[in-house]
Amino acid sequence: MMLSCNRSQSGFTLVEAVMVIVITGILAVLASSFAAPLKGYFEALDRAELSDAADTALRRMARELRTALPNSVRVSGSFIEFLPTTTGGRYRKEQDCSAACTGDILDFVEADTSFDVIGALPSVPVAGEELVVYNTTPATAYAGTNVATLTSNIATCALSATRLCFSGGMQFPFESPGNRFQIISGPVTFACIGNTLWRYSGYARQAAQPNNVAVAPLNVATRARLATGVNCAASSFVYTPGVTQRADLVVMRLTLSNNSDSVTLLHQVHVQNVP
Repeated sequence: MMLSCNRSQSGFTLVEAVMVIVITGILAVLASSFAAPLKGYFEALDRAELSDAADTALRRMARELRTALPNSVRVSGSFIEFLPTTTGGRYRKEQDCSAACTGDILDFVEADTSFDVIGALPSVPVAGEELVVYNTTPATAYAGTNVATLTSNIATCALSATRLCFSGGMQFPFESPGNRFQIISGPVTFACIGNTLWRYSGYARQAAQPNNVAVAPLNVATRARLATGVNCAASSFVYTPGVTQRADLVVMRLTLSNNSDSVTLLHQVHVQNVP
């Protein structure tokens, strides 16, 4: 008796194997041709994100620094501090005596508590804000020798856009050549620590610039994050006094890094230092 056996056979033919090799080669060529452009695209995307973050932080800082009280900017390492102004104007120096003498002048001979504003301020200052006259050095304002606190609690004076009242009977040490005054809020510090750029506010003025966030007053200040991924070792703040007071310059260099790239932006801010 004869037995027949049917066996199922499987496998690749030579033609099929050649086709697979050809297709694999084509795919490999296509993959290699697209790899470089794709890598470049993602690197450009990362660089754009870094540049945008650095530019946003620098513009925020520049916008605030332009409001700094004249001669109040000071730098210590990776810390930059200033006293932002909320408004300013000109004080009355002489009474109007065309008929009967009228007008409340700012007296520099003895202690005073009020004066008339020439013109009008854009808005009424807030009680508790501080008045500064003729600030010529950072030490003057931070020590408070030419600073008075605005108040509405004087019977003979109501705080308004055309009249300012201040407590304590202040005698300012020097007159402003342009009869100027500024209204300031509390100090602000920008600090680069570790890999983060911070903004500190809501703390009291100090005669010496605070540059330690672990101790008072910065350890109790309100802080806000401006940027992360900052290379603080490669970043810097430089304050350069110019030949004239109008030419003083703050130079800010900010370097941001990620896993694949780093970006350095330089921003210069002219500071108005005419008191």
